[in-house]
This record gives sequence, structure tokens and C-alpha cells, in this order.
Amino acid sequence: MKTIAFVIACLLTAGTALADGRWVGTWGTAPQLVESHNNPPSPGLGNNSLRQIVQVSIGGEKVRLKLTNEFSTGSTEIKAVELAIAKTSGSSSEIDESSTVSLTFNGNGGVTMPAKGTAISDAVNFKMGPRENVAITIHYGSASSSSVSGHPGSRTTSYLKAGNTTDFSNATKTDHWYTIQTLEVEVPDDSPSGAVAILGNSITDGRGSTTNQQNRWADVLSRRLLANEPTSNIGVLNMGIGGNCVLGGGLGPAAVNRYQRDLFGQEGVKWIILFEAVNDLGGAQNGVQTAKRIIDVYKQIIREAHQKGIRVFGATITPFKGNSYYTVDHEKGRSTINKWIRTTKMLDGVIDFDQAVRNPQDTIAMQSQFLFENDWLHLNAKGYETMGGCIDLSLFTKTGPLAADDEEEEDYGEALWIEAEKLRTKTAGTAFRVVDDGAASEGKYLLTVDDTKTVAPTDSAHILAANFTTKTADTYYVYARVNCPGYDDDSYWVSMDKPLGSDFANGIVTSGWEWKELYSGSLQAGSHTFYVGGRENGACIDKLCITRNPEPPTGMGGSAVVTSLNSSPSATHLSPSDFYSLSGIRLTAQHTGPRIEVLRSDDGTILSRRIVMK
Repeated sequence: MKTIAFVIACLLTAGTALADGRWVGTWGTAPQLVESHNNPPSPGLGNNSLRQIVQVSIGGEKVRLKLTNEFSTGSTEIKAVELAIAKTSGSSSEIDESSTVSLTFNGNGGVTMPAKGTAISDAVNFKMGPRENVAITIHYGSASSSSVSGHPGSRTTSYLKAGNTTDFSNATKTDHWYTIQTLEVEVPDDSPSGAVAILGNSITDGRGSTTNQQNRWADVLSRRLLANEPTSNIGVLNMGIGGNCVLGGGLGPAAVNRYQRDLFGQEGVKWIILFEAVNDLGGAQNGVQTAKRIIDVYKQIIREAHQKGIRVFGATITPFKGNSYYTVDHEKGRSTINKWIRTTKMLDGVIDFDQAVRNPQDTIAMQSQFLFENDWLHLNAKGYETMGGCIDLSLFTKTGPLAADDEEEEDYGEALWIEAEKLRTKTAGTAFRVVDDGAASEGKYLLTVDDTKTVAPTDSAHILAANFTTKTADTYYVYARVNCPGYDDDSYWVSMDKPLGSDFANGIVTSGWEWKELYSGSLQAGSHTFYVGGRENGACIDKLCITRNPEPPTGMGGSAVVTSLNSSPSATHLSPSDFYSLSGIRLTAQHTGPRIEVLRSDDGTILSRRIVMK
């Protein structure tokens, strides 16, 4: 209980030491429980000394340091801490001895942090310039080296030596940070200075950057901000964690759980950049559903940020085709998030990393010149230079109202619903069998009776064709209500606007009737034809839905646009050669017997109906 009171006293003392100013973060890192393989090497932390190098963003003359024991199961005793100007950005432990200052904590030379606790030093006079290299030397008392709070992805060398020492010659080297969390500078109350906090994963943390060269994309951004007079007072706080996820799993606390600490818990934050999610998508069971959940978290962060007067910028997810994370489904999730970032009215600005680094000839893959270790996910130093260089600095000088705190649900327009059995004609689709089933839409579905696994069919008997028009260019999805009970009867040959070839929708096993995606892709405005070919016997298809909505339909779906008036319809006479349109549109068909022709306006209003005999 005494320790807790002491930590609170530290906070109060630090606050009262700044009577005529306020704090702004100039350097920070996102702490986590250090994984066992990244724990401090021998001789360990306990009763030893550790020198760590950080490169700040904005300069100042009075600073304070925040230490963390948040993830440790035991207390950590700090006997003393010194700051000094480092002679390198991490390649050596050398310092300018004359610049050394000792920190205090509530007036004491050391502090003991309880398990899960933190400590903030008293303010101290310490002059440092923009992008200055600062050495933080910690002399530990009792401290664990197996339950450690820190940041493994430092991309910067630290120096560990036995005993209480300031001589780090022949020290043990380790490329990790331990215990340190934030360095803050004093600015006048009326100063325009502020900080941008970045919520990110390994691409922000800097995997692929050069150790001890401080060339992450966030470092590139910081240098550009400092060199630009209107933004020269902005600090950059890199809150990236390698392997981090937004929703859960991954390494470190999930973003949904850590954003309060890493964004709103930082001093002087005026801007936030959201650049996460690739690790969530890489392990997703459903890319679009995962994307929707991530967007919901982003909306939550935006609303809270706006309440605090903080602007939020969204950064598009960079391509990962070629990496093990890539699947068509996961790419759909990336596309969903990126489209939301580019179009939402809630964000205060957009940073289009995807556009900056993607291959113009294959836009879902990264340019090969930016690859780190050919993993098609992380970028090298050249890629990070491009990312940091593509950011519009005017985002940080905008004034006026913040963006919206909410948005209307996106209007995907009218979906097109087509009964599969109505695509069967006297000459096309005859190899499919029409089956009566009360659980099917309009009581009928089509059963595949022939196997055509090896080669896509070319004869019209095994092919269904749906003609439609699109009013706008966009990404469209074709879903089918199917019943595919096993892996030997769960696929169809599919193609858009070209004869069936090598593409097929596979693995769509269901337990009863379910909506499954058969196709997704970008379509221009105009006329299109979607082809479905039988591939495995036993597969059942009830209905098609063509839509811009990335979420699959539910239940029976909407009403089909063509209705037969035949009192005893023959399966071969239901809707041959129908023409459907997504803009609400005119329907024509050659029927044997009477049919209804419906004329609709663009908003779906029925303008006229007439019975036509064919």
C-alpha cells in the first residue's frame, strides 16, 4: 500500500514541477511482456547496469522519463538512472560525459516499481536537440530477467554489464529495450507543440529497417515534420508492436485493449495514425467479418479521440500477396478496410500507404524493390523511406472542425437476386436436375448430376449464364445459396465475362442451405455475364445474389426479379436467356407461355407491369 502511495506522490511531484508549461512526448515505445527468447541475456538485469539509446523527435531543455513494470509479476528496484547525450544512434555505448544528469523520483535517487506498476521521474534540466540521441542508463537492484516489461523490437542496440557501473566497454549487447517507456519534454503552455501517436504493428515497429540507423517510416516522418517550418514542433511517438493484432491474439496487448494507454495515455497528443490489422487478417477465418470488427474498433477510437479534440488519420494496409497471410478471402478483408479508410467521413485524413508501395502491374502485391527478406509483407529501408515520404504534411496543419463522430450505414445499392433454376433453359443448363424442396427459395433448386472436375465444361448443358448490368464501377460479389454436404460435392466452375476456364469456387461445404461466395472482383459500369458450370455431382444451388455488399446474404435472400405465370411450369420453360440489371432495370426474356415484364426506375420503383405471351 505504501508503494502505491509513493508512485502517486511521484506523479503529483512531477506535475507540480511544471508550473508554467506542459508535457509533450518526444520519444515513446509500446511495452509488452517480453517473450522468453527476447529476455535480457546474461548477466541479466538484477544488480546490474543497462545503457539504452533512443532517438527523440522534438528537442527541449527540461525532460522527464517514464518507466514501466506493467507486465512483470514481481517488483523491479531501480537504484539510479542517468541521462546523457549519446555519441551514436546505437552502434556504440559512448556518451558525452559532460552532458550526464541524474534523475530523481519524488526527490529520491531511485524507485521500486511494484508488479504492474509504473514510475515517472521528476523534471530535470537536460538540453537536447531535435532527433538527438539520448542514452538512458539504469542501475538495477532486485529485478527479474524472466518476467520483464519492455519492447523487443527496438532495432537499436542496448548494452548490459555486471554491477553498478558507467563503464560499458566489453558490455553484452542486446537489440531490445527493457523498462523504459516514454521520454517527455516541457513546452510553454501557449506553444503549438504537440505529438502524433501511431498505433501499429511490425511495419510501424520497423521490422526490415536497419538496426541503429533509425530509419523506420515513423522516423522518416519525424525528420520531414521537423524540416518543415509549420510542423517543426511535432513529436512522433511510435507505438508499433511486432506481431500485434487489433482484436486479440498476436503479440503484446491487442490494440483494442492498449489504445487507451498508447494513444490517450501519451502527453500532448494532437494527432493519431491508425495503421494496424494485417495480423488479424492473416489469421482470419472470414476476412470481411474480421475487417468489419476492426472498423468498429477504429470507430470507437475515433469517437473517443474527437471527444478529446484529437484528429485521427487512417493509413491503408499495404499489400501482402506472396506472403503466407495471403488468400483471396484475406485480401477481401484488406480491401474492405482500405475502402472504408478512403471513403469514411469519420477520419480527419487518409495516408495511402497501399497506393505508395503497391505494384502498378499487380496492385495486390508490393513492389519487389521494397521487399524485406522476400517475405512480401515487411518492407526494407527503401520501402520505409517511401512510406514516410508519401505522407501529406498539411494533414498536421489543418484547422477547423473535426470529422464526423459517426456515419450512416453504407448504401450498397440494390442487390440482384436470381433463382438458379430459372437460368435452366431448353438448350442451356439441361445437365442440372431441377429438384423440389420446400427449404429452397420458391421451392426448387438445381442439382449437379455430372462430374466435370478435370476440365471446365464447354457444352451449354453444363453451364448456367446470368446476364446483368452494373450502373457504377466498383467491387462486386456473387453469392450463391448452396447445399454442399461434403468435400466431394462442394465446387462449381465460375467465370465472369469470359468462357469457363481454370477458375472454380471450391471448399464451400455447408450444413444445410448457406450463402457462399462464388466470385468477387472489380467490374466496370455496363453489361456483364456470370457463368456457373457444374463441377462435382451432388452440389445443390438454389439462388444467386449479385451485390456490392461484402457481407453475404442471410436466409432466403430477396425476391427474384422474374416470376413465371405458367400454372404448371416445366423446368425447361422458366426463364431462358433472361437479362437482369443491377440498376433496377428492364427485364426481358423469351418464354414459352405467359410471363410478366416489369419496368423499374433506378431507385427500384415499379413503373409498369405487363403480361407478355411468347
